[in-house]
Amino acid sequence: FRSAVQQGSSDIAMAGLTVNEERKQNVDFTTSYATGVQVVIVKQGSDITLDNLGDQMIGTQESTTGYIYCSLEFGEDHVIAYTNGATAVQSLLAGSVDCVVIDNEPAKAFVEANPDLTILDTEYAVEDYAIGVAKENSALLEAVDTALQELIADGTVQSIVDKYISAE
Repeated sequence: FRSAVQQGSSDIAMAGLTVNEERKQNVDFTTSYATGVQVVIVKQGSDITLDNLGDQMIGTQESTTGYIYCSLEFGEDHVIAYTNGATAVQSLLAGSVDCVVIDNEPAKAFVEANPDLTILDTEYAVEDYAIGVAKENSALLEAVDTALQELIADGTVQSIVDKYISAE
């Protein structure tokens, strides 16, 4: 998405786009509209902590922040990417992986549906989501940011997050 903005083939990028220093070099960002929290799901009674996470087999959903962070931090040989979060959680229940790193909202739903699972108390990663706009397109950035702040203020953004950030 962001490369399309950099190349001028799109005006904005917005699909859970994480704000980070590398991306700030290439695009400008609006105000953050949501915070993404990556957590670790484990079986009840597990001795897994953030300190020994790199010694585990970690399940994630492919092409997600959890996959990217874990494969960079612990190496791809410690991470198995599944097509969706539900499959990763099923693999945890079956013992194919030791834990699952995933966004907090779906994690809560998976744990609620599976009493044998729990979420570690410590968050694995926290990130801000924002809309990316081509560098130096300040007029568009200001217009999008103004509209976004109105949608945040009136609750529209939160209702969208609540509806679409789930275990589905």
